[in-house]
Order: sequence, then C-alpha cells, then structure tokens
Amino acid sequence: MADRKPIESWLTDMDGVLIHEGVPIPGAEDFLKKLRDSGRPFLVLTNNSIYTARDLHARLRRMGLDVPVPNIWTSALATAQFLNDQRPGGSAYVIGEAGLTTALHDVGYVLTDHEPDFVILGETRTYSFEAMTKAVRLINDGARFIATNPDNVGPSTEGALPATGSVAALITAATGRKPYFVGKPNPLMMRAGLNAIGAHSETSAMIGDRMDTDVLAGLEAGMRTFLVLSGVTRSEDVDRYPFRPSETVDSIAGLVDLI
Repeated sequence: MADRKPIESWLTDMDGVLIHEGVPIPGAEDFLKKLRDSGRPFLVLTNNSIYTARDLHARLRRMGLDVPVPNIWTSALATAQFLNDQRPGGSAYVIGEAGLTTALHDVGYVLTDHEPDFVILGETRTYSFEAMTKAVRLINDGARFIATNPDNVGPSTEGALPATGSVAALITAATGRKPYFVGKPNPLMMRAGLNAIGAHSETSAMIGDRMDTDVLAGLEAGMRTFLVLSGVTRSEDVDRYPFRPSETVDSIAGLVDLI
C-alpha cells in the first residue's frame, strides 16, 4: 500500500468525540487549541440539525471549547447546500428546528405547505402527528422527500429518543417513498465540508465514535479515519463491520500529537 500523505486538514464528529452529555471529553480542549494554533483547516461535524452553527458555537463555548462558527458543519447546512445546488430558489415543507429552517432561508428557500418542491425532515424534540400527516400527503402529491440524517435514535439524559431516521421510516411506510439522506454516512456531507474549507480528501482525516456513520462516511469520502472509543462504538464491535478505521484510539487525547 502506498504511503498516505501527511494530514493537513481535520474533520471531527462532536458528540462522543469532543463532548459527552454536555461535558468536554478529556483532550478535546487541547486538540481544538492545537488545531486553531496550527492554522490547519478543520471542521466540527454533527448530524444533528436542531441548532444553527452560531447556537453550537455558544453551547460549546459554555463548555469551555472554542470552535469558531465557520468551523462548524451540520447536516442542516449540508442539506441546504445540496438543495441550493439541485434546485436553487425552491420551496419546502419542513419538519425541524431553527438549525434547518435558518439554513434553508439563508440559501433563499421558501418554506410553505402549498405545493412545495420538497418535504424536508430534520431533528426536532416535538414531532407532531399533524406535521407527519401533512408530510405524507404532500409526498403523495409529488413533493420530493429529503431527510437531514438517518440516525434512528438520539441521546438524552433520560435515555434514547426517536430521531430523524425513525420518523422517516414511518413516513416511508405511509407513502412508499424513501428519503434521500444528506447527512453521515453519506459522503456528500463530508465532501461538501471539505470543499467549504478548501481541503482535499487525500490529505484529510475524519475522527468519529461510530463505525456506521463517521468511519463509513470518511472511508467513502477517501479520507484517513480515526475511531475513538469514547462514544458509541466499543472496541469489540469493530470486527463486526466489513470495513475498518485507519486507526483506533481510546479518545481524542490520543490524537493531539498528530497535529
């Protein structure tokens, strides 16, 4: 195998890599500081579409982690960019929060329930039967079905919550139409993020805590991949997958010296 080129750019997942249940993971602050000081391009990614990049910047800062707004890339931003590339100036019926609606407004989309071009499903803590029913009827009438990410459950202090993937499955069962998922593991999200910071996959690395999203997305985007064991995937789970990360480490602290 040919030697890999040096890593010049870094992409990292947020939950399970930098933070866990609202608390920074040891090594996260040092890793981010070294990235900022080095001047290397980097992005913090999340499949969660609830918050805007500005919201996440503020939330992370309250935890003691400094991530500039331009260095945050969400599935909502990736979805808005995808739609703007596919159908500029379009319209959409949206189930989601401010992170998604703001991103769509920013690219010039009109949000409506009257003959929209798309039904867009994102993360929310208040999925309503009325909204899902409207989405089903609009899709049956010809609206194209897009979802920000395929995650079936999301974390909370009380336990697992049904997330975008679970609600998408309900709508699919009612319409017979599967959505196009923009977020991880779709490499589209990674490639769009790389383009946003002027980076190239052959000299970039992806850090994540999940084999089925982070590592898979990084692999399919052509990046070097690092699995951290501080989140979802356990060491004994790795061999269950038909692909492997480039390297596995206990936590983000083990990667600080690579910058």
